[in-house]
Amino acid sequence: MIAEDAIDALNAWLAKAGLRGEPEAALASGFCERAVAAGVPISRALVFIDTLHPIYEGRVVRWGHDPSQPAVEEYGRTGLPPGAADLGVPGSEPTEAAARWRRSPFFRMLQTGESLLRLPLTAQSESEFPILRDFRAAGMTDYVAVINRFAPEGVIGEMDCLYSAWMTDRAGGFADAHIAALTRVVPMLALAFKAVALARMTGTLMETYLGRDAGRRVLGGRIMRGVADRIDAVIWFSDLRGFTRITDSAPEAIIPLLNDYAEVVVPLIYAQGGDVLKLIGDGILAIFAAADRARACAAALAAASAARSAVAALNLRRGGEGLPVTDMYLGLHVGEVFYGNVGSTERLDFTVVGPAVNETSRIAAMCRSVEQPVLVSQAFAEVEGIRRRLVSVGRYALRGVAQPQELFTLDASEAGD
Repeated sequence: MIAEDAIDALNAWLAKAGLRGEPEAALASGFCERAVAAGVPISRALVFIDTLHPIYEGRVVRWGHDPSQPAVEEYGRTGLPPGAADLGVPGSEPTEAAARWRRSPFFRMLQTGESLLRLPLTAQSESEFPILRDFRAAGMTDYVAVINRFAPEGVIGEMDCLYSAWMTDRAGGFADAHIAALTRVVPMLALAFKAVALARMTGTLMETYLGRDAGRRVLGGRIMRGVADRIDAVIWFSDLRGFTRITDSAPEAIIPLLNDYAEVVVPLIYAQGGDVLKLIGDGILAIFAAADRARACAAALAAASAARSAVAALNLRRGGEGLPVTDMYLGLHVGEVFYGNVGSTERLDFTVVGPAVNETSRIAAMCRSVEQPVLVSQAFAEVEGIRRRLVSVGRYALRGVAQPQELFTLDASEAGD
């Protein structure tokens, strides 16, 4: 018999841990250790929850397993990681994984609508559910699968429930009192896991769609319309050469092409401390905060040089596969911008605005006329330590800019080709 006050204490701890936002590994280990201390003989546990992420389908958390296995593991959409396979979680590929899922306890529970399934680990249960074989070989005697479903209005993306599996090596398996205790406390664990997952998902989505810094600022409370900071920044505006021609001749290639080029350029901007604010068709708008102009300009040039090399390597790969290739045009400028919320009360954008942003787009557009892949402004070139890395391409009138200005491009030693 499990003491009533032990159950109450465990639920109270879960409520506090969930409110604190404890990470999943701490939730799982804290729960299992307290449950064992209360008299529930858990030897192993697996907890799985789907997420809303551009790459990963979900996260699995282990407790009591081989120490060489990570306590928390994210997995993608193309297969099953070891922990997810243990849970019997679905995957689209390979076919073997899908067949394994269809012969799992959780698949049956989803088909029947059951929320709890107890399976003493025997040769008979192994034959019905092959995923149990490893647990029995490890000395486990009983397996309890639980699904805590969320109401439809609480579903986000594929996150519609919490899956958990509880195992014991106790002779005779779990007693009925142990299972009754689990059914009383696991729902609170599900609630705590959901709270942590929602917070992580919110941060991921903000950073994915707004950019890292803008996402953090919005989550930090910078959401009022018209609230903007005046900052000094290097502005990066790049686009792809001949994009319209490619879209007209091979429209089905547009999305893969954009993904490939963004995949090589965006990480290099981030690696140098920049922040990507927008993907505008084939264009990228990014900033490098310029509290120290020399450092910000040097970082932007390093990203530009690395991006040129990465695009050249990508073109070799894509060309070898018979795919359309292109190149990147890039304009760089430095100046004061307004950084914050712009838009209507129904639809806001967290971005940069100001004459310096417009000027950067004009500089990038001049790349075609001047036949240079990278152009930077006179203000950028005048920053200490930068001019020696550039060569002038002459003075030009920019549309919407009052005075012609001298433009520069990367010296051959900096070009990255």
